[in-house]
Amino acid sequence: MRSGVIAQKLGMSRLFTEDGQHIPVTVLKLENCQVVAHKTADKDGYTALQVGAGAIRLKNVNKAERGHFAKANVEPKRKLAEFRVSPENLIEIGAEITAEHFVAGQYVDATGTSIGKGYAGGMKRWNFGGLRATHGVSVSHRSIGSTGQRQDPGKTFKGKKMPGHLGAETVTTQNLEVVKTDADRGLIMVRGSVPGSKGGWVHLRDAVKRKLPDSAPFPGAIRKPSAPAAAAPAQAE
Repeated sequence: MRSGVIAQKLGMSRLFTEDGQHIPVTVLKLENCQVVAHKTADKDGYTALQVGAGAIRLKNVNKAERGHFAKANVEPKRKLAEFRVSPENLIEIGAEITAEHFVAGQYVDATGTSIGKGYAGGMKRWNFGGLRATHGVSVSHRSIGSTGQRQDPGKTFKGKKMPGHLGAETVTTQNLEVVKTDADRGLIMVRGSVPGSKGGWVHLRDAVKRKLPDSAPFPGAIRKPSAPAAAAPAQAE
């Protein structure tokens, strides 16, 4: 089990194959996606990586968070997330995960916050059919109809599909195919749509229902942190 990444959704586009067919893709960008901390079985009871991505102004980082990032020797991150990994797939703290972490042809699961659409009726929210267009129905064509039963049980059950707030919730889309990656620009292009609006943050990980290709790098495609420059020796006077 490998680590996932935090990517930013740039929008949708399309790619053309050699025979002229087009593939609709969502373009995701990796922006300084670095390992910030380790979770180990001995200390925490499970094995995971804490990954951070995106830039944030220093004035918006509290003192505790500054200490956390300083301990890892990384710049403050806008987003943090944990990804469960196998013990042998732990990545060095401070290492940057690149777009080559995923290979073309593999499948991934994408988790994001869906676009909020406010208060919506039953037809839009739950795909209800609505009432009849004629035969005595007036004004209430898009209503949801009865929500309860007779005197027994005499109530509306919890969880009944009714009008309410639509969207703005965590959604996972599974089995999206990686069509192409661009390591130089940090871009990952996956077939189809990904939850969220443009500029939203997406957690991308290996698909749990598909086999990982043999060409996938282990523990991942990483760029190790550069060592601090050694101090120049003092010149004798």
